[in-house]
Amino acid sequence: MDNNKEIKKDQQLSQADIERMELLQRANEKAGRQLSINPDTGNLEEIDELRQLVGKQFDNPEEKYNLYYNGIRRLLMSFLPKGKEFKEVRDIIYDEKNIFLNLGKRKSDNNGIRKSDGRMTFQPVMNEILDIIVEWVGNSQNPFVLYKSFYDLNEKHGYGHEEYDKSTAEVAKAMMKLNDK
Repeated sequence: MDNNKEIKKDQQLSQADIERMELLQRANEKAGRQLSINPDTGNLEEIDELRQLVGKQFDNPEEKYNLYYNGIRRLLMSFLPKGKEFKEVRDIIYDEKNIFLNLGKRKSDNNGIRKSDGRMTFQPVMNEILDIIVEWVGNSQNPFVLYKSFYDLNEKHGYGHEEYDKSTAEVAKAMMKLNDK
């Protein structure tokens, strides 16, 4: 008798109800897969989200740490001029580096707060600036050349530059001129 009730229920379901139930069952069957309607054909297709995720490149936290602290930061601290008399020069170079690592975010845009952390940027971005630093260490170690390289890198990506008070702006201009000599 129970079998007859189930048959009657199945007969009462419309074609649309049956399709909805099939969709719900298919969507529930496979974790990591999503049903999607192909706009060209109108057919249902499964998208394997897990396979797409695995195919993407992930940032490796340990590698990022090494790139930033044992690469970028250590080389700059070792090879930029030391002492109080060069602090302003170092700060200007660090600002250009940080604008690039933060994908164009400047401190001068937000009252001295960048609202971003260069240590968290993408690994390819870190690799790009590390390559410039390594080349600089191997070739000239002239801070004005490094500043110009960072400046040009930010120009290439359309990031702009930090806005300084008048005296610091003059130092930045002088660094550009000294690089040309």
